[in-house]
Amino acid sequence: MGRITSALRKAAEERFERIEKINKIKEHSRLVIKKMGNSKVDPRIITYFDPKALITEQYKIFRTNVLSLNKTNPPKVIVMTSSIHSEGKTITGLNLAVAIAQSTQKPKVLLIDADMRKGSLAKYLGVEQQAGLSEVLQEKTDPDEALFNIDIDNLTFMSCGTVPDNPAELLSSNKMKRLISVFKTQFDHIIIDTPPIVSVADSGIIGAQADGVIMVIQAGRTQRGVVMRATELLQQTHSKVLGYILTNIEYHLPEYIYRYL
Repeated sequence: MGRITSALRKAAEERFERIEKINKIKEHSRLVIKKMGNSKVDPRIITYFDPKALITEQYKIFRTNVLSLNKTNPPKVIVMTSSIHSEGKTITGLNLAVAIAQSTQKPKVLLIDADMRKGSLAKYLGVEQQAGLSEVLQEKTDPDEALFNIDIDNLTFMSCGTVPDNPAELLSSNKMKRLISVFKTQFDHIIIDTPPIVSVADSGIIGAQADGVIMVIQAGRTQRGVVMRATELLQQTHSKVLGYILTNIEYHLPEYIYRYL
């Protein structure tokens, strides 16, 4: 009887040790980001807060993959969209923009919020910027007055501005085409955040003027049929789909990788 009790105790201790080990791995994999100082930038912009974080490295890989699609003529104007709302396209676009700006070549990057219906770029950056793309396209302000920076080298922003009555018409206007042409001479890379393609036509309108479109998909939420429909809508506008990004993915890296890091 004593041997059985001893064996059960030993098994329980080993099980406890395994659980402790798993919990330590989970603690390492949990993303906890604190804002630095008085910064109002959203903590999900991990590339801004921690350039050496594991997730930042993933954005750097994303950056490399996108810019390596055509080594002789890498995409200069990239549109970010999604199938439906709340899939993480703006956060993804922000992290990509910061990652590109952090490249060793120090390229000049411009991020434009072209979601003139529900734009959130300024909110994520923690700034109050009244004049934006809407005012520029309606010729209520000059482009230079709508551009702004925060403490990120080589990275410039333009917010969406106030909600206009005709966002799709403004985006398809010659004024928008000329604006992109001018910015292409001033910046090395331009990232344009747009509304979900299934909801409105804005993404396809801008996508046709860009070098390509990246579609953000939330894992476990967006149905395959919806993604296929979104892709069809982009193709109908002659937009080039560069690729897809999955967000909201949970995974645990092997323990040996944590020991290495």
